[in-house]
Formats: sequence, structure tokens, C-alpha cells
Amino acid sequence: MYTSQILGTGHFVPDQIYTNQYMTTLFDTSDEWITERTGIKERRIANPKENEFPSTMALQAAKMAIKNAKIDKEEIEIILLSSTMSDYHFPNTATLLQDLLGMKNKCACIDLNAACTGWLYSLVMANSLIANGVYKNILVVGSETTSSYNNWMDRSKSVLFGDGCGAIVLSKSNNENSKIHKSILSSDSSKKDDLIMRTGMARSPFFVDSKSMDIVEMNGQVVFKSAVKTMASQCASILEQTNTTKEDVDLFIPHQANMRIIEAVARRFEFPKEKVFINVQKYANTSSASIPLALSEAVEAGRLKRGDKLLLTAFGSGLTSGTVLLTY
Repeated sequence: MYTSQILGTGHFVPDQIYTNQYMTTLFDTSDEWITERTGIKERRIANPKENEFPSTMALQAAKMAIKNAKIDKEEIEIILLSSTMSDYHFPNTATLLQDLLGMKNKCACIDLNAACTGWLYSLVMANSLIANGVYKNILVVGSETTSSYNNWMDRSKSVLFGDGCGAIVLSKSNNENSKIHKSILSSDSSKKDDLIMRTGMARSPFFVDSKSMDIVEMNGQVVFKSAVKTMASQCASILEQTNTTKEDVDLFIPHQANMRIIEAVARRFEFPKEKVFINVQKYANTSSASIPLALSEAVEAGRLKRGDKLLLTAFGSGLTSGTVLLTY
């Protein structure tokens, strides 16, 4: 069995910013109302006129990750791309990314949708492929345009979401200290209807009528309680299983859903706030892009260096969840 390491990171966010003040022009709200309930001050919104879609945002993040990994793009042997809203129903967005990168090696391209947990699912799968000697270099991307299914007349949910992309190159480790120690993936399908988008697929195809303007349906209390309980529980479990203490963890990156959830997880998990990486105030909830985006920013800012222990946890529709402990 081999071990894997994050060889390079990258991220991209659109230039267009919807501040809380701008949101007050869309519906009755205020900066204070949004900030108090979510901790979010602004969100980045993809602009189709600027050719900003999951694939094109992924191109920028992937180019940065490949450059930082110091490998040639043709050394990428498979692309795993997480997104809740792809460019098209088909072909998949990973295929579009391969084409945009100008890759000629005809590597495998797979899209994965596990909502906000999707990138962590992809990371665990990539690690397994490397551990078993199937591949040496894997591009793992989370790219999201949540604005493409946001109802901008709904203040309760539209303030929560934003667009962005994060990417890593995961490679066979040449550093015995860099490895993924343990992962937990799960899904509680009994709560599948508590966060759901019904429109646009087989059960409600290809259109939005006047009766389905509430595109994303969310039972906020159920999602909040489940997210906090599950992420905190998984974090405690993974540390126990690896004989790791909280003091051993150098940085904690939870899914950037909103500030209330992040702070509640840290409190329940009894983890020091100064070790929690937070950028939700700048980008809002970018779904499965949130962790790789935050990871790339943490590396860029010097918050994460080689040999540091990193704890990642996420939660999303499904209700999916996942936690990973690794040494960077």
C-alpha cells in the first residue's frame, strides 16, 4: 500500500461581488440581519457573460494547483470533479476541464455529486486509488456555481450561497511524513428531504414553473442540528481512532456553511477557535468548493506548512458527511 500527499493547491473565485448591502436592493433585509445570522459579509457570483462556469473556474484553479505541484498536466492520470450543478447534464464537467487544460493523454474524467461533502468524497476516493497503486497523480476539484440555482427573491437562503472553485493535485507520496491517516464518510438518507433541489432532473425535468420558484428546499433547524452533531462527532471519532489529540492538530478546516455552524461545531468539539480556518465571511457557502478553496488559501497565507496535521470535515444534502485527518 502506498501513501498520498497533497502536492499542489489552487483556487479561483469570480470578480463579481454581491455584498450584504447589495442584497438589500433585492429584498427587505439588512447587513446587520445577514451578518448576525450567518457571519457572511459578501459572496462571489459567477458571471456567464465573462464565461464563468464550473468548468472555466475549475480551469483556473487546476492550472494553479498543477503549477504549484510542479508537474506537467499530462502526468495527471484521472480528474475527479465535484459539483452540485454541472455545466451540462452531459458530458460531465471533468471532461470539459480536460479539454480546457489542453490535455492529450485521454485520462479518465469523473464527476461526483455528494453536495457540500462532494470534494471530501472525491479526496477519499483519490487516496484509495493511489494507495492501491492504480494512479500516481490525481486532480481533485470542487467547482460550484450555486448562483445558477439560487432564488434571488428568497432572503432566507439566497444570502447563504456563493460561487468558487478549489483544486489539489494528490500524488503518490515522496515524503514519509505526508499522508492521509484516516477518513470517515457517511450519509443519513432518512433526512434526504430536509435539503433538496427537485427541479431540473428526471422527476421534474428541464424547466422551472411558477409553482417551483422555491428551487432549494431546506429545513434549516434539522440541517443545522444534524450538521453540528455529525461533524463534531466525526472529528472526535477520527482523533480517537488515530490516537491524535486536539493539540496535535495544527489547522481545522470545516465546511464553510455559515459562521453559526462553524462556531457551534468548534464549541461542541471543544476545539480552539484560533486553529479554525474561516473564510465564509468573504465567499459564503460555496458547497463542495468550500474546503479546497479554504485549503488553498490557508497554504497561500502560510497557515499550513509541510508536516502540519490538518483536520477537514463537511456536511451536505443527502444528508452526506465526511471527515479526513491528514499530514500536509
